[in-house]
Amino acid sequence: MTKPADFRAKTIDQLKDQLSDLRKEQFNLRFQKASGQLENVARVRTVRRDIARIETLLAERARGTAKTAAAKA
Repeated sequence: MTKPADFRAKTIDQLKDQLSDLRKEQFNLRFQKASGQLENVARVRTVRRDIARIETLLAERARGTAKTAAAKA
């Protein structure tokens, strides 16, 4: 599990790349689970929570830039 502070240190592009990688991993984990080959079942939960952390951080940054743009206008 990655800590939120690690995510906050990254740029938006880095976060989007990591989000893409985590979504691919989530798909692969679901596929392994369905076929009975999944060994580390806890990884599913960890990946899901990391995805949520990144999405939350991206939303916070989007709101922050929107507020900044509105304040300048």
